[in-house]
Amino acid sequence: MKPLLLFLCTALLLACPAQAQTPAAVKPTFTNPLLTSGADPWSIYHKGYYYYTHTTGRNITLWKTKSLSQLSTAPSKVVWTPPATGPNSRDIWAPELHFLNGKWYLYYAADAGINQTHRLWVLENASPDPMQGTWTDKGQLRDVANKWAIDGSVFENNGQFYLVWSGWEGDVNGRQCIYLTRMKNPWTVDGPSLKVSTPVFPWERHGDLNSPNDPPHVDVNEGPQVLRRGNKLVLIYSASGCWTDFYALGMLTAPADSDLLQPGSWTKSPVPVFQQDPAAKVFAPGHNSFFKSPDGTEDWILYHANDEPGQGCGRFRSPRAQPFTWTADGIPIFGKPVPPGQPLARPSGE
Repeated sequence: MKPLLLFLCTALLLACPAQAQTPAAVKPTFTNPLLTSGADPWSIYHKGYYYYTHTTGRNITLWKTKSLSQLSTAPSKVVWTPPATGPNSRDIWAPELHFLNGKWYLYYAADAGINQTHRLWVLENASPDPMQGTWTDKGQLRDVANKWAIDGSVFENNGQFYLVWSGWEGDVNGRQCIYLTRMKNPWTVDGPSLKVSTPVFPWERHGDLNSPNDPPHVDVNEGPQVLRRGNKLVLIYSASGCWTDFYALGMLTAPADSDLLQPGSWTKSPVPVFQQDPAAKVFAPGHNSFFKSPDGTEDWILYHANDEPGQGCGRFRSPRAQPFTWTADGIPIFGKPVPPGQPLARPSGE
């Protein structure tokens, strides 16, 4: 019987070969830039969708998508067009969309056609979907000084809303600083403001201009964005003129339980945390924002940059995204800008 059993077993093995190994699934990828053009990119994730916006200069446009890496195929809609005349009728810059106290708010900078009149403004919408409903003008968002102001952003810390922005100390262009103040509600400043950062390091002070309508040189800190990691607040800002290839990101940190309006609460990094990489053909990276992957496991930086040197602050700037990590003590590690066209794994959960 043993030879017969051996024959049967051999026949069964031949008839039922080992199951083929399935190769590991290849993760889908994307490449930068996300769009061919778009400066000052901003996004927010809400109930399964990313809402994205950037500076168009003439209106506020929103994109809606489940996959921010696939932004180029996302539907978009002009949700607000400025009045034909008036103090907020021209130069619509750096809009940001926030969901606060159950309503949507759009923060943006605008002027009356003259740069010196740039101020911050707020729109409100009670619709569950910011692509729908009516946007109501809540007016100018102003502090006591009411000086030139752009790049307004709002963040919450320990139950208190704060406004952070870039502004002039006086009434003449020459230096932009980062300011911070508390908010009474999403459209009203509450109390004094603090000058958090002013350009002091050489890498923050590239700003020569060659125009008869501008000063010969401008020092710039702008585009502030705040992250919280554990008990630490991280304020990332853009430094040097956007018209230079040296536009880069700087960083300040503060304990989350400190008085944020006390100058001693903030510590400034003496070196940039993200800057141009000519070898990768990425120039003037800056004016960033942040987002989480859909499953919440990854942190991503969203920023604009140019592909060639000398392209300045115009239409050549395009939005890009890449993941970043953290040190054990809560400092972001952005690394180097990823070259255009280099495949990146899509955010986890897409």
